[in-house]
Amino acid sequence: MPERLRDVMTRDPVAVTTSATLVDAAALMRDRDIGDVIVRREDGSVCGIITDRDIVVQGVAGGRDPSTITVDEACSHDLVTLSSNDAVSRAVDLMKGKAIRRLPVIDDGELVGVVSLGDLAEDRDPGSALGEISSAPPNN
Repeated sequence: MPERLRDVMTRDPVAVTTSATLVDAAALMRDRDIGDVIVRREDGSVCGIITDRDIVVQGVAGGRDPSTITVDEACSHDLVTLSSNDAVSRAVDLMKGKAIRRLPVIDDGELVGVVSLGDLAEDRDPGSALGEISSAPPNN
């Protein structure tokens, strides 16, 4: 069983700058079959994460035009991050304690990955419903 996040994280996560729109982020999620996109400032530093749920709640359900809302307006800025050398158990504890489903992985100020609840389920409990769903090929 892998001990470090580098063994279970998704490498090269998809990212957008703060000026991208919700439509831009949604299109990336659709095209890459993912549920989140990392948000970066113009200088490349990570400043947030936006999920498919954020797009629905902040844009669609709010009655606003998603092509005019920037990801900076809708993303979560209160980030919890880990390094690729952190123990998988630390990610599990943080996700449980803070009710977080995704954690950006940053080494020396550089975005190197993202670890999701699904990644951890595949690794820790592959026979569970979440583990099986997370490892199954997309059905859309």
